[in-house]
Amino acid sequence: MAKDNNIADAQIKEIKESQRTTYEQLIEGNRLFVEEELKNDPDYFKKLSSGQSPKVLWIGCSDSRVPANQVTGTKPGEVFVHRNIANVCVHSDMNMLSVLDYSVNVLKVKHVIVAGHYGCGGVAAAMTRQQFGLIDNWLRHIKDVYRLHSHELDLITDPQVRADRLVELNVIEQVYNLCKTTIIQNAWKERSDLEVHGWVVDIRSGFVKDLKVSCSNTDNLGKVFALDAVAAAH
Repeated sequence: MAKDNNIADAQIKEIKESQRTTYEQLIEGNRLFVEEELKNDPDYFKKLSSGQSPKVLWIGCSDSRVPANQVTGTKPGEVFVHRNIANVCVHSDMNMLSVLDYSVNVLKVKHVIVAGHYGCGGVAAAMTRQQFGLIDNWLRHIKDVYRLHSHELDLITDPQVRADRLVELNVIEQVYNLCKTTIIQNAWKERSDLEVHGWVVDIRSGFVKDLKVSCSNTDNLGKVFALDAVAAAH
């Protein structure tokens, strides 16, 4: 029994040491980052702290393999970012709507990009009947996308190809969801330089796939989604 306890204690110690090493690596990584940037430009952080004027809002997946700046080759300050499981954009998500409103109406971004990625765990989970917990309520939005396109998806026999196609269809639906918001539509009434795009990042190659669903007006929305101006109060 004492031997088993010693083994358990040793395993716990090893785990804690591993956690501590990971944490310390983050601190060291930050130090190296600062050192490198200051070497290239002594005023880098002074200029960075003066404000931001990004031209792009990136709404992507929380997956650690698809960071917006690295994927697009941009620097801090150039892309405003919102991420969640499977890059979902729904009208009941006040977090996403707040980011969208600030980006469009305060920062005046010119491009909103919904960026999904192949190999998305959220999309894969939504294709099963398995329960995962609280996240099941979030995955319902992706299951709804499957329901809308089941006539196409059910004909695909290869599970990987089917998952990849659902990733694409999910991005397309989220683009349309953004275009249905009053935030985007009211901005379109005031300016013509705002576009919403749909991308998929292929993490197997690193390249992005433009799904060619870019929108800059309400022409492709159903008549009940293309909204008029707010009615004046009597």
